Amino acid sequence: MATSSTAGAPAPSRPMRADARRNHDRLLGEARASFAEHGTDASLEDIARRAGVGIGTLYRHFPTRHALMNAVFQEALAALLTRSGELAESEQPCSALVEWLGAIVTHAGEYRGLAQALMSASADRDSALTACHVPLRQAGARMLVRAQASGAVRADVSIDDLLQLTNAIALAAEQTPGDPALADRLLRLTLQGLRVG
Repeated sequence: MATSSTAGAPAPSRPMRADARRNHDRLLGEARASFAEHGTDASLEDIARRAGVGIGTLYRHFPTRHALMNAVFQEALAALLTRSGELAESEQPCSALVEWLGAIVTHAGEYRGLAQALMSASADRDSALTACHVPLRQAGARMLVRAQASGAVRADVSIDDLLQLTNAIALAAEQTPGDPALADRLLRLTLQGLRVG
């Protein structure tokens, strides 16, 4: 899995110079703030300007918007993967799976547009966001298999469907800011639909 220092950028053949590292870190900080304030479609030119660099420097570090998004979301991705490990041995594997899916909804809700971007990345293997989607898919698949083995979750449920459903819930919540309980209600419906019998 890529780390925040290399995500979205070509693997360097040598360590970054100190000035390049500073530019990289400033760009990430400004992108994180801009995505939180304006959503993932925030102006890349504004991000570069606020970081004190030109747009060409931004593109040298992050060749696409998705590459920049991938780098910004690595910290949250690591937290989601850690949480999946913590929940992996739960005595209630179905509830643990739904709790973890809820954590994904919460994360996606931090940045307007992220849920839609992740939905698109699941079908686009060339997207830089695949570096976020694949580890989430693998972690979720392990939790789903365990929940299915316990007899609590139907065998015909797939992790791909669950992740798309989770992103759809996040997108619905994003589009309905006047109903802060919507995501929780939809996740409860998801739990009912997952159960055997």
